[in-house]
Amino acid sequence: MSTGKYRKEHNCLNCGANVETHYCSNCGQPNLELKESFWGFISHSIAHYFHFDNKFFQTLTPLLTKPGQVTLDYLAGKRARYINPVSMYIFVSIVYFLVAYSPEHISKEDEQTNPKTQVEQKAVLDSVDKKLESAGIKGNAPGIVNKVKQGIIEDLDKATFKRLSFKEQDIVLANLKKENQSKKSDSLTKVIKKFSVIHDERNDSTYDAYLHRQKTLPVIQRDNWFERMVKKRSITIGEKSEVIQETLEHNRPKQFFLLMPLLAWFIMLNFRRNHIYYLDHLIFTIHGMTAYFIVSIFTKPLMKYIFGEDSIISDIIGLAIIVWICWYMFNALKIFYQRKKVIGKMIMIFILYAIAFKLTEMVMLNLIYYVAT
Repeated sequence: MSTGKYRKEHNCLNCGANVETHYCSNCGQPNLELKESFWGFISHSIAHYFHFDNKFFQTLTPLLTKPGQVTLDYLAGKRARYINPVSMYIFVSIVYFLVAYSPEHISKEDEQTNPKTQVEQKAVLDSVDKKLESAGIKGNAPGIVNKVKQGIIEDLDKATFKRLSFKEQDIVLANLKKENQSKKSDSLTKVIKKFSVIHDERNDSTYDAYLHRQKTLPVIQRDNWFERMVKKRSITIGEKSEVIQETLEHNRPKQFFLLMPLLAWFIMLNFRRNHIYYLDHLIFTIHGMTAYFIVSIFTKPLMKYIFGEDSIISDIIGLAIIVWICWYMFNALKIFYQRKKVIGKMIMIFILYAIAFKLTEMVMLNLIYYVAT
């Protein structure tokens, strides 16, 4: 691997031990001259890079095609051809979370932050006029045109009402009801009914709205302090769902990393009769997680950026990943632990890991909630 001119002296510059060959038998450092040419430095660096690159691909192929075999070889002492499991896991996991698991901050042009102005509303109505006129409908059926335009105006009014806060909606509805008592208008009654539906949907959407509604109830029907606390938590999570979800996805690497020793422990419990050290189970788990990350590096971007997460093709790819995980886990357990019947143990491992994953996600969610509030 090393390129360059070797020193004539036999003392190691790193540890001071006697060097009989080109490499120190004590620390492994090559006994090279300190001064090297520019091209010597470049070639030395490239040799180190391609040495890593070569070992990476030598590890990659059997890791994906022969589940469990890399771990068997590594524990049997055949390590020169393979990358250290932890080094490979760190490298692959960094690439995975940069490429496949990078959360997006969704910037929504919500109606509440970008309301339609009167100019935009007029533009909508003008565009409808033009489309109806080009279709030859406007002059022939003015009643239909007016009905369509009236529907658009009502939809715009509903959108404006939705943008109001709960208290503002309350005030608008109260004023409309007072006005309707004096005028007794059918059209106004319809508007009140539509606005009331929106208002009811908005009820309890914010904690202030919830408290406002609680005050209107009889004392005996009001929630106690514990119910109010639970309600506040659920409402706050709903209001900050985007931030909380983004923070949760941002912390996925920590969750996967912390769960990996636990997954190794689950495997050890199910194969305790093999009398294998916990470290061997952990190395087996690291190799399995690395294989999963490598597959996801190629499949997740396809699902997320090319086909779309809600597409049928993405669903097929997701199903294929699940099938591959089952195939890989089955063969890895069978080869590494030298067992023929592993399906039951595999299902138990999946169940335990799913429970641990959900529990840790709940803990993370609560931590993020308390930090966010």
